[in-house]
Amino acid sequence: MKVLVTGGAGFVGRHIAKHCVDLKYDVVIVDDMSTGIPWRKWPDFLQPKGFDVARITEISDDLRHYMRHYAKASEFDLIFHCAAVVGGRKMIDGAPLHVATDLSIDAEFFNWCCAENKKPGKVVYFSSSAVYPTQLQTREIHVRLNEALVKIGIAKIGMPDAAYGWAKLSGEFLMHYAVKSYDLDCVCYRPFSGYGEDQDFSYPFPTLVRRVGRCEDPILIWGSGDQVRDFIHIDDIVDMIFESFPKMPAGETVNLGSGQPLSFKEFVNITAAILGHSTRIETRVDEPEGVFYRVADIHRMEQYCGLPKISLAEGIRRVHRYQSKNGLLTPPEKV
Repeated sequence: MKVLVTGGAGFVGRHIAKHCVDLKYDVVIVDDMSTGIPWRKWPDFLQPKGFDVARITEISDDLRHYMRHYAKASEFDLIFHCAAVVGGRKMIDGAPLHVATDLSIDAEFFNWCCAENKKPGKVVYFSSSAVYPTQLQTREIHVRLNEALVKIGIAKIGMPDAAYGWAKLSGEFLMHYAVKSYDLDCVCYRPFSGYGEDQDFSYPFPTLVRRVGRCEDPILIWGSGDQVRDFIHIDDIVDMIFESFPKMPAGETVNLGSGQPLSFKEFVNITAAILGHSTRIETRVDEPEGVFYRVADIHRMEQYCGLPKISLAEGIRRVHRYQSKNGLLTPPEKV
C-alpha cells in the first residue's frame, strides 16, 4: 500500500507515518520542515531497532508546490492530511494571518484530490476542536462538545476559535463538498488536546511537565489557570484512527479526546504529586488563555474507536521520563 502523509514531519504526522511503516506500508512524507523534524532526527522510540527506513520517502517541500508539480492524488491508496500551520496558543492568538495559510493549503489539497476521475483510495482529514462555537466554551456557559454542534447544512454555526478555527471549519466545508459532489472517500477527525513525549514546548502539556520536573517555584501558568482542557495521548489518537477510519462512511466526523475535564491548575497539582514536587502556582493573566472550557463528547468516538488506554498519570510519567532521558530538565539559568 502506498501512503501519503502530508505534514508527516510534524508531531501528529510523524506518529502516523511511523505506524504506517510498522504496518509495512510504503510512506511518502511531504513537509516544508518549517516546524517538522526530518525522520533521521526523530526520537528513538519513533525509529526503534528494526525500523524499516527503506519504506520512507521524505520530501522537503511546500505541499502546495508538491501537488502542483510532482504527484497525482490517485497514486496513493491512502492519504493522511496533517499539513497545517500550527504552533500553540501564542501562534493562534498572535499570528492569525499566518495560521490562515491553512485555508490555502486545504483548498489546494481538496482540489488536488478531486482533479481526476480516479481518486485516492481513502483520505483522512485532520480538523480541530477549534471549530466548535466559542460561545459554548465560556466560564458561564460550557458544554461537552458534540460533533453535531458543527455540522455542514445546519441553519446556524457559531463562532469558531480565531483564524485557526475558521480555517479548519472551512476545511471541513471543503471536505463535505469533495465527498458529496466529487465522490471523494474522506473522513474527518477533530482531536482535542493531544500530547506526547516529543511534542513541542509551544504546547502546555510538555511545558508544564517540564516546569514541575525542573522543580521550578513558582510554576507559571498562562491565563487564570482555571481554563479546562481534554488531554489525550498521541498513541491513543493514532490507535483510534487506525481502528476506525476503515469502517467510517465517507463524510463522517469524529472527536478524539478523553472526555475528562481538567483545569491547568489541577494538571499542575497532579503532576507535582506524581513527580514529588511541592510548589506554588502563579498565573499570568497577560498571556493567552484561549477558551475557558473545551471538552469532547466522546459517544461517537466510543462507537467507532473505543476508549483511550493511556491514563493521565501514565502520560505524565512518559513525558517526564522522556524529558529526563534527553536532558530537557536542566533549569533555565543553566541552559
